[in-house]
Amino acid sequence: MSYQIEIRHLNYFLAVAEELHFRKAADKLFISQPGLSRQIKQLEADLGVALFERNNRNVTLTKAGEYLQKEVGKHLRMLDTILNTTKRINDGVEGNLNFGYVGSAMQYIIPELLVQIRNEYPNIHFSLKEMDNQKQVDNLQMQEIDIGFVRLERVPNDLEITPIEEDTFSLVLPVNHAINSENFTDLSQLRSESFIMFDPSYSPNYYQKIMQIFDYWGFTPIVSHRTVHASSIYKLIEHNFGISIVPSSLQIGNTNSVKFIELKHIPQRTTLSAIWNKNNSNPILAKILEFIFEKSKVK
Repeated sequence: MSYQIEIRHLNYFLAVAEELHFRKAADKLFISQPGLSRQIKQLEADLGVALFERNNRNVTLTKAGEYLQKEVGKHLRMLDTILNTTKRINDGVEGNLNFGYVGSAMQYIIPELLVQIRNEYPNIHFSLKEMDNQKQVDNLQMQEIDIGFVRLERVPNDLEITPIEEDTFSLVLPVNHAINSENFTDLSQLRSESFIMFDPSYSPNYYQKIMQIFDYWGFTPIVSHRTVHASSIYKLIEHNFGISIVPSSLQIGNTNSVKFIELKHIPQRTTLSAIWNKNNSNPILAKILEFIFEKSKVK
Protein backbone atom coordinates (compact mmCIF):
# COMPACT_ATOMS: atom_id res chain seq x y z
CA MET A 1 0.00 0.00 0.00
CA SER A 2 1.41 3.39 -1.01
CA TYR A 3 0.37 6.78 0.37
CA GLN A 4 1.04 10.17 -1.24
CA ILE A 5 0.84 12.05 2.04
CA GLU A 6 2.91 15.13 2.86
CA ILE A 7 3.87 16.43 6.28
CA ARG A 8 1.62 19.47 5.76
CA HIS A 9 -1.42 17.16 5.47
CA LEU A 10 -0.58 15.69 8.86
CA ASN A 11 -0.15 19.15 10.36
CA TYR A 12 -3.58 20.11 8.95
CA PHE A 13 -5.04 17.01 10.55
CA LEU A 14 -3.45 17.76 13.93
CA ALA A 15 -4.80 21.32 13.89
CA VAL A 16 -8.38 20.12 13.28
CA ALA A 17 -7.97 17.31 15.83
CA GLU A 18 -6.87 19.84 18.45
CA GLU A 19 -9.53 22.47 17.72
CA LEU A 20 -12.36 20.09 16.66
CA HIS A 21 -13.55 23.05 14.62
CA PHE A 22 -12.65 23.58 10.95
CA ARG A 23 -12.91 27.38 10.93
CA LYS A 24 -10.75 27.80 14.05
CA ALA A 25 -8.20 25.33 12.70
CA ALA A 26 -8.14 27.15 9.35
CA ASP A 27 -7.54 30.50 11.10
CA LYS A 28 -4.71 28.93 13.08
CA LEU A 29 -3.14 27.61 9.88
CA PHE A 30 -3.75 30.83 7.90
CA ILE A 31 -5.59 28.99 5.13
CA SER A 32 -9.23 29.06 4.00
CA GLN A 33 -11.79 26.80 5.65
CA PRO A 34 -12.90 25.21 2.32
CA GLY A 35 -9.27 24.55 1.44
CA LEU A 36 -8.67 22.88 4.81
CA SER A 37 -11.78 20.74 4.43
CA ARG A 38 -10.58 19.55 1.01
CA GLN A 39 -7.15 18.63 2.40
CA ILE A 40 -8.69 16.59 5.25
CA LYS A 41 -11.05 14.79 2.86
CA GLN A 42 -8.11 14.01 0.60
CA LEU A 43 -6.15 12.62 3.57
CA GLU A 44 -9.08 10.41 4.56
CA ALA A 45 -9.41 9.23 0.94
CA ASP A 46 -5.71 8.42 0.71
CA LEU A 47 -5.84 6.44 3.96
CA GLY A 48 -9.23 4.90 3.22
CA VAL A 49 -10.52 5.72 6.71
CA ALA A 50 -12.78 8.32 8.33
CA LEU A 51 -10.82 10.45 10.78
CA PHE A 52 -13.64 12.77 11.88
CA GLU A 53 -17.35 12.45 12.48
CA ARG A 54 -19.06 15.63 11.31
CA ASN A 55 -22.53 17.06 11.79
CA ASN A 56 -23.97 20.55 11.75
CA ARG A 57 -22.95 21.19 15.35
CA ASN A 58 -19.90 19.10 16.22
CA VAL A 59 -16.69 17.64 14.89
CA THR A 60 -15.33 14.63 16.78
CA LEU A 61 -12.51 12.19 16.19
CA THR A 62 -13.21 8.61 15.22
CA LYS A 63 -11.26 5.83 16.96
CA ALA A 64 -8.89 5.79 13.98
CA GLY A 65 -8.56 9.58 14.23
CA GLU A 66 -7.74 9.39 17.95
CA TYR A 67 -5.00 6.87 17.25
CA LEU A 68 -3.59 8.92 14.38
CA GLN A 69 -3.58 12.09 16.50
CA LYS A 70 -1.61 10.39 19.27
CA GLU A 71 0.95 8.70 17.03
CA VAL A 72 1.42 11.46 14.46
CA GLY A 73 1.81 14.07 17.18
CA LYS A 74 4.52 11.98 18.85
CA HIS A 75 6.38 11.14 15.67
CA LEU A 76 6.21 14.63 14.20
CA ARG A 77 7.83 15.92 17.38
CA MET A 78 10.53 13.27 16.93
CA LEU A 79 10.93 14.24 13.29
CA ASP A 80 11.27 17.88 14.27
CA THR A 81 14.03 16.91 16.73
CA ILE A 82 15.74 14.80 14.06
CA LEU A 83 15.65 17.61 11.52
CA ASN A 84 16.91 20.18 14.03
CA THR A 85 19.70 17.82 15.08
CA THR A 86 20.60 17.29 11.43
CA LYS A 87 20.94 21.05 11.04
CA ARG A 88 23.04 21.30 14.21
CA ILE A 89 25.34 18.51 13.04
CA ASN A 90 25.74 20.23 9.69
CA ASP A 91 26.61 23.45 11.53
CA GLY A 92 29.17 21.55 13.62
CA VAL A 93 27.54 22.19 17.01
CA GLU A 94 26.33 18.64 17.73
CA GLY A 95 27.74 15.20 17.11
CA ASN A 96 30.85 13.15 17.91
CA LEU A 97 34.57 13.75 17.57
CA ASN A 98 37.29 11.14 18.12
CA PHE A 99 40.64 12.25 19.54
CA GLY A 100 44.00 10.52 19.51
CA TYR A 101 46.85 11.89 21.62
CA VAL A 102 50.29 11.30 23.07
CA GLY A 103 50.36 11.28 26.86
CA SER A 104 51.90 14.72 27.33
CA ALA A 105 48.95 16.35 25.52
CA MET A 106 46.67 15.22 28.34
CA GLN A 107 48.61 17.26 30.92
CA TYR A 108 46.69 20.42 30.13
CA ILE A 109 46.33 21.03 26.37
CA ILE A 110 43.45 18.60 25.81
CA PRO A 111 41.65 19.19 29.15
CA GLU A 112 41.72 22.96 28.59
CA LEU A 113 40.52 22.50 25.02
CA LEU A 114 37.65 20.21 26.02
CA VAL A 115 36.46 22.55 28.76
CA GLN A 116 36.46 25.48 26.34
CA ILE A 117 34.56 23.52 23.68
CA ARG A 118 32.06 22.08 26.17
CA ASN A 119 31.24 25.57 27.43
CA GLU A 120 30.41 26.77 23.93
CA TYR A 121 29.11 23.55 22.33
CA PRO A 122 27.65 21.35 25.10
CA ASN A 123 26.15 18.84 22.64
CA ILE A 124 29.47 17.76 21.14
CA HIS A 125 30.61 14.39 22.52
CA PHE A 126 34.22 13.21 22.58
CA SER A 127 36.05 9.91 22.46
CA LEU A 128 39.66 10.00 23.68
CA LYS A 129 42.35 7.39 23.07
CA GLU A 130 46.05 7.56 23.91
CA MET A 131 48.22 6.21 21.08
CA ASP A 132 51.69 6.71 19.67
CA ASN A 133 52.46 9.09 16.82
CA GLN A 134 52.46 6.52 14.00
CA LYS A 135 49.23 4.91 15.16
CA GLN A 136 47.56 8.32 15.13
CA VAL A 137 48.76 8.90 11.57
CA ASP A 138 47.39 5.48 10.52
CA ASN A 139 44.05 6.09 12.26
CA LEU A 140 43.70 9.54 10.73
CA GLN A 141 44.33 8.21 7.25
CA MET A 142 41.59 5.60 7.80
CA GLN A 143 39.42 8.31 9.44
CA GLU A 144 39.02 6.22 12.58
CA ILE A 145 39.93 9.32 14.57
CA ASP A 146 39.18 12.91 13.60
CA ILE A 147 42.12 14.73 15.15
CA GLY A 148 45.41 13.78 16.76
CA PHE A 149 47.97 15.40 19.04
CA VAL A 150 51.50 14.31 18.19
CA ARG A 151 55.17 15.12 18.46
CA LEU A 152 56.04 14.99 14.78
CA GLU A 153 57.64 17.43 12.37
CA ARG A 154 56.32 15.94 9.11
CA VAL A 155 53.17 14.07 8.14
CA PRO A 156 51.92 12.37 4.93
CA ASN A 157 50.48 14.59 2.19
CA ASP A 158 46.86 13.70 2.98
CA LEU A 159 47.20 15.09 6.51
CA GLU A 160 47.49 18.63 7.83
CA ILE A 161 49.62 19.60 10.83
CA THR A 162 49.77 22.75 12.93
CA PRO A 163 52.06 23.33 15.93
CA ILE A 164 50.35 24.16 19.21
CA GLU A 165 53.07 24.48 21.79
CA GLU A 166 56.85 24.37 21.94
CA ASP A 167 58.23 22.77 25.08
CA THR A 168 61.63 22.53 26.75
CA PHE A 169 63.07 19.28 28.05
CA SER A 170 63.65 18.47 31.71
CA LEU A 171 66.00 16.10 33.45
CA VAL A 172 64.17 13.75 35.84
CA LEU A 173 65.98 12.43 38.92
CA PRO A 174 65.14 10.58 42.14
CA VAL A 175 64.36 13.02 44.93
CA ASN A 176 67.45 11.85 46.87
CA HIS A 177 69.86 12.27 43.93
CA ALA A 178 72.99 14.33 44.65
CA ILE A 179 72.45 16.53 41.59
CA ASN A 180 69.90 19.32 42.02
CA SER A 181 68.99 22.59 40.32
CA GLU A 182 71.69 24.44 42.28
CA ASN A 183 74.72 22.24 41.51
CA PHE A 184 73.68 21.09 38.03
CA THR A 185 75.83 22.57 35.29
CA ASP A 186 75.33 20.35 32.25
CA LEU A 187 74.30 16.87 31.22
CA SER A 188 77.88 15.57 31.02
CA GLN A 189 77.80 15.38 34.84
CA LEU A 190 75.50 12.38 34.40
CA ARG A 191 77.30 10.48 31.63
CA SER A 192 77.86 7.47 33.93
CA GLU A 193 74.18 7.25 34.97
CA SER A 194 71.63 4.79 33.59
CA PHE A 195 68.90 6.46 31.52
CA ILE A 196 65.29 5.37 31.20
CA MET A 197 63.97 6.32 27.78
CA PHE A 198 60.73 6.38 25.83
CA ASP A 199 60.81 3.42 23.45
CA PRO A 200 61.93 4.48 19.93
CA SER A 201 58.92 2.66 18.43
CA TYR A 202 56.57 4.96 20.33
CA SER A 203 57.96 7.99 18.48
CA PRO A 204 61.12 7.65 16.36
CA ASN A 205 61.14 11.42 15.75
CA TYR A 206 60.98 12.17 19.48
CA TYR A 207 63.67 9.58 20.24
CA GLN A 208 65.99 11.19 17.69
CA LYS A 209 65.39 14.57 19.33
CA ILE A 210 66.42 13.15 22.72
CA MET A 211 69.54 11.60 21.20
CA GLN A 212 70.45 15.01 19.76
CA ILE A 213 70.60 16.29 23.36
CA PHE A 214 73.23 13.69 24.22
CA ASP A 215 75.09 14.49 20.99
CA TYR A 216 75.07 18.13 22.07
CA TRP A 217 76.92 17.15 25.27
CA GLY A 218 79.24 14.71 23.48
CA PHE A 219 78.33 11.31 24.92
CA THR A 220 76.12 8.30 24.26
CA PRO A 221 73.77 7.44 27.14
CA ILE A 222 73.67 4.15 28.99
CA VAL A 223 70.05 3.07 28.45
CA SER A 224 68.82 0.63 31.12
CA HIS A 225 65.06 0.61 30.43
CA ARG A 226 62.64 1.63 27.69
CA THR A 227 58.91 2.20 28.08
CA VAL A 228 56.00 4.00 26.40
CA HIS A 229 54.43 5.55 29.50
CA ALA A 230 55.69 8.51 31.49
CA SER A 231 54.18 7.03 34.68
CA SER A 232 56.40 3.96 34.26
CA ILE A 233 59.46 6.18 33.81
CA TYR A 234 58.68 8.06 37.01
CA LYS A 235 58.06 4.86 38.98
CA LEU A 236 61.42 3.41 37.88
CA ILE A 237 63.20 6.67 38.73
CA GLU A 238 61.47 6.83 42.11
CA HIS A 239 62.98 3.42 42.94
CA ASN A 240 66.46 4.46 41.75
CA PHE A 241 66.57 2.42 38.55
CA GLY A 242 67.87 5.39 36.58
CA ILE A 243 67.18 8.94 35.39
CA SER A 244 65.46 10.34 32.31
CA ILE A 245 64.76 13.30 30.04
CA VAL A 246 61.14 14.20 29.26
CA PRO A 247 59.17 17.18 27.91
CA SER A 248 58.89 19.73 30.71
CA SER A 249 55.08 19.70 30.49
CA LEU A 250 55.12 16.12 31.82
CA GLN A 251 56.17 17.30 35.27
CA ILE A 252 52.68 18.68 35.95
CA GLY A 253 51.15 16.63 38.74
CA ASN A 254 54.30 14.51 39.16
CA THR A 255 56.44 16.57 41.52
CA ASN A 256 56.26 14.44 44.69
CA SER A 257 58.08 11.20 43.83
CA VAL A 258 60.80 12.62 41.52
CA LYS A 259 62.50 15.95 40.90
CA PHE A 260 62.92 17.94 37.67
CA ILE A 261 65.65 20.18 36.33
CA GLU A 262 64.61 22.15 33.25
CA LEU A 263 67.19 22.08 30.45
CA LYS A 264 66.35 25.56 29.25
CA HIS A 265 69.83 26.47 28.01
CA ILE A 266 70.05 23.79 25.30
CA PRO A 267 68.80 24.45 21.75
CA GLN A 268 66.66 21.33 21.51
CA ARG A 269 62.91 21.77 21.91
CA THR A 270 59.94 19.51 21.36
CA THR A 271 56.73 20.68 19.68
CA LEU A 272 53.25 19.34 20.31
CA SER A 273 51.14 19.59 17.14
CA ALA A 274 47.57 18.89 16.08
CA ILE A 275 47.06 16.79 12.94
CA TRP A 276 43.97 15.91 10.93
CA ASN A 277 42.90 14.44 7.60
CA LYS A 278 42.37 17.01 4.83
CA ASN A 279 39.44 14.95 3.52
CA ASN A 280 37.61 14.57 6.84
CA SER A 281 34.03 15.80 6.32
CA ASN A 282 33.02 15.81 10.00
CA PRO A 283 31.60 19.36 10.39
CA ILE A 284 32.59 19.46 14.06
CA LEU A 285 36.27 19.30 13.11
CA ALA A 286 36.18 22.85 11.73
CA LYS A 287 34.82 24.12 15.06
CA ILE A 288 37.55 22.33 16.98
CA LEU A 289 40.27 23.68 14.70
CA GLU A 290 39.07 27.22 15.43
CA PHE A 291 39.81 26.64 19.12
CA ILE A 292 43.16 25.00 18.33
CA PHE A 293 44.36 27.85 16.12
CA GLU A 294 43.34 30.28 18.85
CA LYS A 295 45.18 28.24 21.49
CA SER A 296 48.38 27.80 19.49
CA LYS A 297 51.39 29.32 21.22
CA VAL A 298 53.77 28.55 18.37
CA LYS A 299 53.85 31.37 15.81
